[in-house]
Amino acid sequence: MSSAAPLLGRILANSVSLANKSAQIARDIMASGELGVTEKTGVDDLQTKADRSIQACVVTSLRRNFPGLAVIGEEKEDEVEKDVPADWIVAEEDAEAAKMTVPDEYKACTVDQFTIWVDPLDGTKEYTEGFLDHVTVLIGIAVGKRAVAGVINQPFFNYENKGAKMGRTLYGIVGSGVRGIEKVPPPAGQRILTTTRSHGTGLINDTAEACKPTDIIRVGGAGHKVMLLIEGKAHAYVFPSPGCKKWDTCAPEAVLHAMGGKLTDIKGDLYDYHKDVGMRNDWGTLATFTKDDHAEYLKLIPQENKDQVKDYFKSRSKK
Repeated sequence: MSSAAPLLGRILANSVSLANKSAQIARDIMASGELGVTEKTGVDDLQTKADRSIQACVVTSLRRNFPGLAVIGEEKEDEVEKDVPADWIVAEEDAEAAKMTVPDEYKACTVDQFTIWVDPLDGTKEYTEGFLDHVTVLIGIAVGKRAVAGVINQPFFNYENKGAKMGRTLYGIVGSGVRGIEKVPPPAGQRILTTTRSHGTGLINDTAEACKPTDIIRVGGAGHKVMLLIEGKAHAYVFPSPGCKKWDTCAPEAVLHAMGGKLTDIKGDLYDYHKDVGMRNDWGTLATFTKDDHAEYLKLIPQENKDQVKDYFKSRSKK
């Protein structure tokens, strides 16, 4: 891809190549059986060799390819792999991704306007427990405050289908659409919610029930939940808790918005993604297949539930 091409397009194309490389790293480590699991803050907050290795691959490559680029990963820098193998430094810019049209408003963006949010392995706990379809690699691209482009890779997509090609990558730019997946409307006449599989009591259940669901799908990973919306398997992703961080939602938000959906906090406000913002999404997550659905779910959630989100997190932290 020409260096004269818009910087957003070049960063996205390189991120797609990096996501594909990351997926192979995740699969190789899983096949080795040596996951290298450590606890960060407890048994529900894990880190594996794949988390450390993929972050080293993605962050190191992006910083070398685009000097001055702000890249923020989930794992602490002193915990990731230090000696990055030469074949993990990926300079390639994916040819198909490079063909995506960059909207006029982003064509002249300079490197100082970008912040890249990297979740090397969204769904780490699920990775260690064998729920491999829940696992994603997330690379979100923000310009200023807004999430404008993103890459979601499912390293183990099709892993249960013997002989099938494993893994898939989807990516998009707000204003230009999404590649790598077909948008499928969810079932008409139903109200299917997806939410966390880790916590199923209190405010989370109360808020889900207030949305009058016909079914609730409890799965791991923010990226996976948004993919359920895109694939038409769920109408809404409802999570009234500050459990997610910016690296969990930047890429999924951008891809979902590029397809006509919407992701905000539980109050209906967009999150900021500039490099100086707080890491935690203080007011939970509400995402829907369409913008119209989002307005409907926002009305269904009682105001008192929305007001409780921050306090709910504090009360759980004390237990």
